[in-house]
Amino acid sequence: MNWVHHRLALRALLTLALSASCWLPAGAAESEHLFWDRDQQRVDANVQTWDVAPLLQKIARRTGWQIYLQPDTTQVVRTRFRNLSEGDALRRLLGDLSFVLVPQTNGAANLYVFRTSRDQATQLIRAADTAGKANTKRIEDELIAILKPGEKIEDLAKRLGAKVTGRIDELNAYRLKFTDAESARKARQALLDDPSVASVDYNYNVPRPEYAEAQGGNAPRFSLMPKSPADGKFLTVGLIDSAVQSGLGRFGDFLLDSMSVAGKATPSDAEPTHGTAMAETILNGLAAVSGKDGSTTVRILPVDVYGNNSQSSTFDVAYGIFQAINAGAKIINLSMGSEADSPFLHDVIKAGYDQGVIFFAAAGNEPVTTPFDPAAWPETTAVTAVDRRGNIASYANRGDFVKAAGPGTVAITFGNQTWLIAGTSSSTAYLSGVAAAIAEATKKPLSEVQAAVQKMMAVPKQGQ
Repeated sequence: MNWVHHRLALRALLTLALSASCWLPAGAAESEHLFWDRDQQRVDANVQTWDVAPLLQKIARRTGWQIYLQPDTTQVVRTRFRNLSEGDALRRLLGDLSFVLVPQTNGAANLYVFRTSRDQATQLIRAADTAGKANTKRIEDELIAILKPGEKIEDLAKRLGAKVTGRIDELNAYRLKFTDAESARKARQALLDDPSVASVDYNYNVPRPEYAEAQGGNAPRFSLMPKSPADGKFLTVGLIDSAVQSGLGRFGDFLLDSMSVAGKATPSDAEPTHGTAMAETILNGLAAVSGKDGSTTVRILPVDVYGNNSQSSTFDVAYGIFQAINAGAKIINLSMGSEADSPFLHDVIKAGYDQGVIFFAAAGNEPVTTPFDPAAWPETTAVTAVDRRGNIASYANRGDFVKAAGPGTVAITFGNQTWLIAGTSSSTAYLSGVAAAIAEATKKPLSEVQAAVQKMMAVPKQGQ
């Protein structure tokens, strides 16, 4: 399969993926959801228990609008409808509340929601996927210490009054927890002055990524078949994410035994985890450009860095990456990120990159140009989302660091239902699958594969 065929196949299948927006038949089982089609300006909803503020967070996430709410406004939303215009949908969703939608010539529209008057709508509502950004902060009572070769952590930790709560002995890297933030502050200076210490870094929260909960649509037909490589070596994609659920039917045949650096997760079977959604999306991207025989030696290695927690950390993400590479992963998918610029995590990615591993990372679900790590680091391919017209999605980061773009809405199957997954997370996973397919078919060095994906899936110029 030559490069021309790769490109033609990719474009054709990407078009199908971007247009996967048919709905479930009337009467199909539905959980609460909101699906907002910005291209067609049509809305589907089934909402019974949401308060107005979380509802507006979800609307902000899907539309990119700046939304302002009159403080102390509460109202439980109960409505169900299909295929309404945006204006009619807002009237149904907001009920007795008043609203004004004001278009802006230089950006997204402003939506004001109020009980009394528009000038009272002063509370900025953050988009649902970025509301957690406030949690992207330094863990005040923790440090990461990287020791020089041959040095031991136990005596040093005891002397500083710290607990060793995480360790990557192969990298001489240790996660230290102190009694409080002040103790950590004092210990940091002591570590910097200690001749046995190579470097010290802060540890940062990495929020669990979210995605649209909308249900509906038809997942693309999946006919890819697993095959065993002649040399016994799979081409492995390391999926650094939340846990991937078991019982995925034919999709499970493409999964290697999962790993965890955050304890055993016990996810509900009611909906797909983010990790499960990304695993299936990687396979969708893989299937889009795989060879004519429809078989592949590509496998996915799930590495859970969240467990049952709402947060991971830069230490655990780095540990997950290290474990995946150690287990043979050549492509790393990072459908996550934060504003935390962690030198330790960056060093782990640099080391993997120097070994020939390639990285795809989500650019972030906010219509800004600010860096989002690890996507903004030069060793990674930062992936943004495009809509069905091929334009950058209204909610997606469009900073100069972004190097590629993939479908912002992808359909997956879970629990005998179809789920539409939206965001730069799914764009990233899709392109990781595309990269794996190209690498398998061409046997090119992965650095060339990464460059080819960036060229084929270039970021559309804004305004075109």
